[in-house]
Amino acid sequence: EVQVVESGGGLAQPGGSLRLSCATSGVTFSNLDLTWARQAPGKELEWVSTIYENGVGDIEYSVKDRFIISRDNAKSTAYLQMNNLKPSDTAVYYCATGHWGSLGVRGQGTQVTVSS
Repeated sequence: EVQVVESGGGLAQPGGSLRLSCATSGVTFSNLDLTWARQAPGKELEWVSTIYENGVGDIEYSVKDRFIISRDNAKSTAYLQMNNLKPSDTAVYYCATGHWGSLGVRGQGTQVTVSS
């Protein structure tokens, strides 16, 4: 059974940083594309970033100067480094296998709140 577990969310001040982790099990991690998406209150789920099995990453335009996606195949974990956080980044962040438009297993999400 494939499992995806996010961690690393919390409360951050504007301008602060958080690093989200996405750990998987039950699957060959190195073969996976992994996607981060977020859902703010009252809004639809939106794509944030994808890292492909070859290590290449895509970042949504509005956050590309602040967020960095990476992966550690040895740890079966992907990361989303979020810098210079803004209140508009407040959302539940989800990690899922696959790429946007063809998502597979999704985790339970981790809450990110940016507030002073």
